[in-house]
Amino acid sequence: MPRKIESHTIAGPAGRIEALLEEPDECEPRFAALVCHPHPQHGGTMHNKVVYRMARGLRGVGGVVLRFNYRGVNLSDGVYDEGRGETADARACLLWLLDRYPVLPYVVAGFSFGSRIAQKIGCASNGARRVIVVGFPTRYLREESFEHCATPRVFIQSTNDEHGPRGEVEPFVQRLGTGASIEWIEARDHFFEGALDELERVISAAGAMIG
Repeated sequence: MPRKIESHTIAGPAGRIEALLEEPDECEPRFAALVCHPHPQHGGTMHNKVVYRMARGLRGVGGVVLRFNYRGVNLSDGVYDEGRGETADARACLLWLLDRYPVLPYVVAGFSFGSRIAQKIGCASNGARRVIVVGFPTRYLREESFEHCATPRVFIQSTNDEHGPRGEVEPFVQRLGTGASIEWIEARDHFFEGALDELERVISAAGAMIG
C-alpha cells in the first residue's frame, strides 16, 4: 500500500498555515501525531532534519503525522509572535488533525522551541496520550515552568545538548515525578549530530506505546 502524503493549507489565527500530512507506510493509522518544529527565527521549519526523523519514527509504528510551518515561515501567513501566536498555530493544526481522525488516540511532539509549544498544547489537553519533548531548551525555564502537566511526558535529549545540558535537564525532569521520563542519546550536539538513527529508534519506541 503506497504511503499517503498530502500538502494542506490549514486555516489559522493569522491566516494560512502550510502543512504536510503523512500516513504510515504499510498499515492503517493507529494513532495521530502533531510534530512542532524549532525556532522560526533561527531557520526552523517543518523540514528540519530532527523533525523529519521524528515524523518518520512515528510513521514507522503506525502514526499519521502532521507537520506544519508556524506563521511567517515559508508559505504560512503572518509574522513571528514570540511563542504566543506559534502556540495558537499549533493548536489550530491539532484541531484540524483531530477533526480528520476523530477516533484515533493522539500525541503531541516537538523539537527545541517546538518542544515548548508541544508541552503548552499537549499539557493543556485532556485527551493527549503523551507529549514527546525532544531537545528541551532549559534556558527558558525562568520564563515558563512547564512543571504542571496532567499528560505523561517523555523527554529525549542529546548528552551534549548546548541548549539543554544534562546538569539542568536531569534535575528538572526528576522534579516532575512519575509523569515524566527521560531518554539520553549519545550525540554531538543539540541537533543529535551523529545519532539521528538512534533518535528515530527512540522516537519509534515512544510511539509504539501509544494505543
